Amino acid sequence: MHNKKIAQARLSRLALAAAVALATQQAAAEIVLYDKDQTTFSTDGYVNAFYVNSDVDRDGEQFDRRQSRVKMGFLPNWIGFNMGKQVDDLKLGARSSFWVTINDSETNGTATAIDVRQFYGTAGSDWGEVLVGKDFGLFARSNILLDELLAGYGQVSDTLGLVDGGGVSFGNIGSGYPYPFPTSQITYRSPKTDGLRAAVGIMDPVDTNDDSPTGKAYQENPRFESEVTYEFDLGGAQIYSWVNGAYQTSENTDPNVDSVTSKGLGYGVQAKMGAFTLVGSGFQAKGINPFFTNNAGEPTLREVDSDGYLLQGSYRFGKNRLALSYGKTKDDGNGVVNTGADYETRGIALFHDINDNLKLVAEYNQFEIDGHEGDAQNEDTDTVALGAVLTW
Repeated sequence: MHNKKIAQARLSRLALAAAVALATQQAAAEIVLYDKDQTTFSTDGYVNAFYVNSDVDRDGEQFDRRQSRVKMGFLPNWIGFNMGKQVDDLKLGARSSFWVTINDSETNGTATAIDVRQFYGTAGSDWGEVLVGKDFGLFARSNILLDELLAGYGQVSDTLGLVDGGGVSFGNIGSGYPYPFPTSQITYRSPKTDGLRAAVGIMDPVDTNDDSPTGKAYQENPRFESEVTYEFDLGGAQIYSWVNGAYQTSENTDPNVDSVTSKGLGYGVQAKMGAFTLVGSGFQAKGINPFFTNNAGEPTLREVDSDGYLLQGSYRFGKNRLALSYGKTKDDGNGVVNTGADYETRGIALFHDINDNLKLVAEYNQFEIDGHEGDAQNEDTDTVALGAVLTW
């Protein structure tokens, strides 16, 4: 129970870090501030807020309640800055983005958190591009970036501290894919050739093997991550497919402490056919927390196996887009609540574009944790979310 409370507290602290950048929107909506002498400087941003009402049903009457909040959705609010400069045949670039919660701390009224998710530079040419700095990881990257509910709300597990927390909701994190945490990295991306593109990177490894009283945890090699994407047309449909993965080992100078091998595989396909979009994705992982690729939980991850999938469809009519979503992750005993469970999220959302920069969102979401009978983590939480999203 003590470990469970520690893990839940850790999850509450990590709640702010549970979203990713809308990379395609950044490029489309950016405001160019300077464009001269083959040098550009631009800014982009994302602001959102939702009124949400969650109906919590958990084992133990002390948890059952209906909670109203005004919070951010799956994505926090951010402002980003981009630089580009052409030097001979080399294209240089840089990006920094600053993410902020709109909910202050209950114990410190002005403790709004600011999180730097991206701070990197790039150098590219005909041979591809190299990124150095901090950016989102490659494992599970496309799984989350192509989530049809990315600009919506998603799951807010009370067991995981999200109903009352001050950060973001979790979207389909933990019920379809793990979150590809931003990390320091050196990543190479190949040029796109006939729709095919590959990315490989070395990442700063995460410590999944705690120090022991007589030993020291270490990672002899970096964390390796990669992703291959392939775009093509088939029968009038635009297809985007991907495979990504991660591998890392953590050891200990104490020979009595087992090493930890972390490895994961993600995959998926998106098909666009006129007004319809269908997305199916999944993952399998061992030694990786099913919620976070930075492995919250540490030594409890040694024997953890998890897998999940996400099935979605959307239809656009006029200025509206209706999306349906179902995601599930099965885990045999993670480092978050120290016992295995199935995590399911079902959602329906309507997005209405006021214009290119402003949209309204209405969403209904059901989240369920199904563990062992009588397990304190079991819950059913239904949430209605009504919000607005502003981008530039």
